[in-house]
Amino acid sequence: MADSVARQLTGRTPEPFDGTDTSTALKLLGVRIATFGATRYDHGQTLEAVFAEDTDRYAKILLRQDSGDLLGGILAGDTGSWTALRSLWAAGRPPTWSGCSCPETRSATPSPAVTKEFTLKTIAFLGLGTMGSPMAVNLCRAGHTVYGWNRSDGRDGPLRAAGGRPMASIREAVREADVVITMLPDAPQVEEVALGPDGILANARPGTLLIDMSTIAPQHAITLAGKAAEHRIRVLDAPVAGGETGAVDGILSIMVGGNAEDFAAAKPVFEALGRTVTHCGPNGRGQTVKAASQLVLAINLQACAEAVVFLEKSGVDLEAALDVIGGGMAGSTALARKKANFLKRDYTPSFRMGLHHKDLGIATDTARAIGAAIPLGSVAAQFVASAVARGEADLDHCALLRGVELLSGYDHEEQ
Repeated sequence: MADSVARQLTGRTPEPFDGTDTSTALKLLGVRIATFGATRYDHGQTLEAVFAEDTDRYAKILLRQDSGDLLGGILAGDTGSWTALRSLWAAGRPPTWSGCSCPETRSATPSPAVTKEFTLKTIAFLGLGTMGSPMAVNLCRAGHTVYGWNRSDGRDGPLRAAGGRPMASIREAVREADVVITMLPDAPQVEEVALGPDGILANARPGTLLIDMSTIAPQHAITLAGKAAEHRIRVLDAPVAGGETGAVDGILSIMVGGNAEDFAAAKPVFEALGRTVTHCGPNGRGQTVKAASQLVLAINLQACAEAVVFLEKSGVDLEAALDVIGGGMAGSTALARKKANFLKRDYTPSFRMGLHHKDLGIATDTARAIGAAIPLGSVAAQFVASAVARGEADLDHCALLRGVELLSGYDHEEQ
């Protein structure tokens, strides 16, 4: 009975309860909520949020219609009640309210195995572009339920084919999600999708984990995490490196900023997307590491482009030369991935020059703010900016080669 459960958990006789009012039942059992505030169940909601936010709505998640004793069992740390809850969700029968009771023999001490167990299986993926689409597909293949949304139409074909579920609005995509992933061009788009009146924070359940895999400035990531915390939504910034090929093959490098426990919980999600997954520190640190990565990549690509023109103007067999360079200390992932592009002058974008230009703006602005000198990075940023100014923003960033050819008075087609 609700009276006996409340007396067992709180040590006092509760006010009268007729077994019909949700809010009253939760108040009876809510005195000990501090003990269970960190407990999570399969859909990511915390019991603390259940009591602190919308009691009538979330009581329906925690209570089942046929016996009415599930909430008491959960609060008493009963593993069977948690199993029953998961079974109801798996069967497509969300629990509804009919009362609350619990045998007095159940222990009031939560089981460690229960309090630590929760999974992140339902994912809303917002942003199905060049990177986001294959990432969402890989999450489907890993067994996750994926609801997809994109700002423009016509990008949901691969997700649908992989078994994902395209949604018409952010609200529809996020409202039942354990995890919301955003993969968007820049901070303005992230802020619109996350903070707008019809966005993530307005529609996701408290306890949801928001993983922003876009590349934005570190300070924007910190600000987003702070605003999300006001809605009891947890945030990780998790930008990626590896380009479209890495996204398709599921071998991205993922640099993560945020709470260590949230990172650990999200590890299975990250492992479906990447090969190298690293927790870099608190919110914003993932974006800081990504900025450094983009500095290194721009310098590397510029050096490769200069080497290509140097070798061709010297009359050397370019393919043979790049093979031997790639086998030594001068070899790099950038050279290996872009070798064919350099040889064929193929600038079909896997990562657009315009996006790299944006990323280098983040790096140079951050460097200025913290007082770090980046002379080579600044020069590389100028070469990228020059390419964008010439109308090459939609070409692959290995089109830096065109700028070196221009400076060298060299036309590959005439050779």
